[in-house]
Amino acid sequence: MSRGLLGKKLGMTGFFTSEGRYVPVTVIEAGPCVVTQIKTRATDGYDALQLGFGQKKKIRVSKPLQGHFKKSGDQCFQYLKEFFVKNPEEYNLGQEITVEMFNVGDRVDVVGTTKGRGFAGVIKRYGFHRGPVTHGSRNVRRPGSIGCSAWPAKVIKGKKMPGHYGNDRKTVRNLEIIDIRAEDNVILVKGAVPGAESGLMAVNKPKFKQD
Repeated sequence: MSRGLLGKKLGMTGFFTSEGRYVPVTVIEAGPCVVTQIKTRATDGYDALQLGFGQKKKIRVSKPLQGHFKKSGDQCFQYLKEFFVKNPEEYNLGQEITVEMFNVGDRVDVVGTTKGRGFAGVIKRYGFHRGPVTHGSRNVRRPGSIGCSAWPAKVIKGKKMPGHYGNDRKTVRNLEIIDIRAEDNVILVKGAVPGAESGLMAVNKPKFKQD
């Protein structure tokens, strides 16, 4: 079975369980994904499925990609990603993989890209405390001294300083699937996942539970 699916974050909401417990959940439109390429150990050195997600107009796809997509049908896709499988021979080109591969109560790893915050200072980026704002202080939001005096006379690599904040690929592990709505290709995952609404997500089964 495929280890995961591509999807889109729709937002967050709340969900009441059968016990009456209120749980904050993230709504993810997972799939349906189409198998666009099957990779095997004999031809590629590893077993995997290439899945396509997100419809794209044919006119906006390059000729080489049009030829690639033609092998799996008439659809063109905006996103492609490989997922490892144990038995790739069980799949066919053009086959759809849906949220039915998951069950309520399963644990999944969700991969997304965090919101980009641009260039940020150390208070916003790392949660530094500000300096005093009275008595002529000039060190209110600055990071302060970064040197090491006489030895080693350099700035240590990895020093927390102002810089680009966000727009990083992050994985949140071991999230519980609270509900599945197969008719809408939607899963409800307990807690928050990285990224903005409509952002691309990869929902993976943990490696130790791979079929």
